[in-house]
Amino acid sequence: MTAHIERINIPLTSPLIIAALLFSTAACSNPSAVSTSNNKSTATESKEVSASDSDTQTATQTTTQTKTSKPAFTTKAIATFDEPWAMTALPNTGSQAPKLLVTQKTGELFIVDTATGNKTKIEGVPTVAYGGQGGLGDIIVAPDFATSNTVYLSYVEAGAGVDSNRFGAKVIKATLSGLETTTPTLQDITPIWEQSPKVTGQGHYSHRLLFSPDGQYLYISSGERQKKEPAQNMSMNLGKIIRLYADGSVPKDNPFVNDSNDIASQFWTMGNRNVLGIRFDESGRLWANEMGPKGGDEFNLIKKGKNYGWPIVSNGRNYSGTPIPDHDTRPDFEMPKITWTPVISPSSLSLYTAGSHNDFPALQGDFLISGLSSKALIVVSIDEDDSATERYRYDMGERVRSVLAVDGQVWALEDGDGGRLLRLLPK
Repeated sequence: MTAHIERINIPLTSPLIIAALLFSTAACSNPSAVSTSNNKSTATESKEVSASDSDTQTATQTTTQTKTSKPAFTTKAIATFDEPWAMTALPNTGSQAPKLLVTQKTGELFIVDTATGNKTKIEGVPTVAYGGQGGLGDIIVAPDFATSNTVYLSYVEAGAGVDSNRFGAKVIKATLSGLETTTPTLQDITPIWEQSPKVTGQGHYSHRLLFSPDGQYLYISSGERQKKEPAQNMSMNLGKIIRLYADGSVPKDNPFVNDSNDIASQFWTMGNRNVLGIRFDESGRLWANEMGPKGGDEFNLIKKGKNYGWPIVSNGRNYSGTPIPDHDTRPDFEMPKITWTPVISPSSLSLYTAGSHNDFPALQGDFLISGLSSKALIVVSIDEDDSATERYRYDMGERVRSVLAVDGQVWALEDGDGGRLLRLLPK
């Protein structure tokens, strides 16, 4: 199996990079399993795509669960994209097929009619710095979208002047105008937040977006940009989960509010590495999945003011092979509820709940995680005692960039060029 690393602005002659390439191939070659041992393997956003000519395929069983207890499904291809990254559903008050907003990393935003597969490009998207893991990122609708037509987007922006080779994630809000026309446009673009400082390299932006269930707070995951130390640095908003109001202002009850440190005032948590999925459960608890280094992918319960330990602790190892102390050596840091070694490369997170549809009643209240190197859809159950367990795993045959459960239906986006938007249909 050949693995291609996403583009990073560092010479590939570096011994560490060569080692990372070798490790990424190993990670793609072995099926992932839940593990809390010290058998540490590789996590990487390696890129491997083999698009199928078939519109329908059956997800196969890859865990020890019996077939009678594990929901089965087929997948129906709706549309294709080039390097899709995120999707969200537009509010739907009727019983018609949902319309999805889908981003492409290269800087395009589309409305997709899932009934027909038709894609309509939305103009007015800001210029993005495309490369490596960077480009156009997440898309969500505002809680008051029905009256405001406001959406929030994240993307990577290049610095200017002497900082032209430095990059950082940025979040904006905009009005989606002409929604029912053939020429929809983003208007009234307003900056909300950005990573500070911009740094070299093109990895670990994270930049996932989520509103709280009451619509009052905007959460942003901010990766540590493969620099490690910023995750523990109170003067940088890298390696953190951010909590703001919808207009970008800082809530006074944030845990690190400090009149002399505006940056720290944004933080909800710290010590995070590369959080690519954040979601509330039915009880209002906030959860996140996080890519580990060489092993040690994490599923975390996100608590106000907690430190999750990166890069001081991890259940993985450095890409060079040098060890990192495990979480259990530092009880002062928050421990993950699940770790995966070998890795699953979690790329998004969604919560299944019934709505107008109830395609998978057995998954009510379960989390769905899309996997890149694992080429899998992982189902995680949570309990009232804050514990979490991998319940099922489905072999999807392709790297899965995003999964979205909405109104009792489930949608998945394959990664890379020709990545398909799939609907999961119960068998």
